[in-house]
Amino acid sequence: MKNTHESAAETDTTAVMAGRYITLDELATELSAIELRLRQLARAAEVPASPVELADVIDSLRSTASTVRETGDRMGLLARIVDGDVPLAVRFRDSDDPWGVAARGTDRPGYGGPAIVPTVWQLLKLAQDAKRPGGGETTTYPEAMDGIGIGWESKAASARRRRERDAAVAVEVLTLTCEKCGAADGEQCKTKTGWAAEKAHVGRQRQAEANVDERLGYLGDNPVAVPDAR
Repeated sequence: MKNTHESAAETDTTAVMAGRYITLDELATELSAIELRLRQLARAAEVPASPVELADVIDSLRSTASTVRETGDRMGLLARIVDGDVPLAVRFRDSDDPWGVAARGTDRPGYGGPAIVPTVWQLLKLAQDAKRPGGGETTTYPEAMDGIGIGWESKAASARRRRERDAAVAVEVLTLTCEKCGAADGEQCKTKTGWAAEKAHVGRQRQAEANVDERLGYLGDNPVAVPDAR
């Protein structure tokens, strides 16, 4: 299972971004610094203070550094794309589907919905398609995305908010008295024979979810107000 726990240090992003939102240029620069640090560590590990052969560790550090460099280079190219320096195809070459503002109101069942907010790989492909002979009409990211951004939230941020909501519900449910089994504040729900259950009875769970959703601004599973969205 993927570890989704976030430490207090991990949530403090002030050291890696100057404003409220991180730019792709900042991402590229930070990744470049991490890559250099990893390669420096690999070099330093060649002369450990204790007689331990660290060849495998050195190889691992350098391999990770190469992966970080690839991601950093990709972020650098994306920074140029979003700034409008790189021409992009108006439509996807393989499906002839539009993207960005032009994709609003369209259907794209074979790909999980319209590409209103393009992914990294879609943007890179659009840049490649624009360079091909006979690639057709081109646009830029600012032109194609003009008007998109208000209320948008990344999948990663949405998943994190969902985890936070579920954690809040788990705490809230133990503050309520269960009408089904009589479990009081701080007690787990119980079976008819008195066994403690990991899951709460439906009524108690439903009330906890309603309380938390009202407090956080959710409608069912969906955020009604996204404080950090643009």
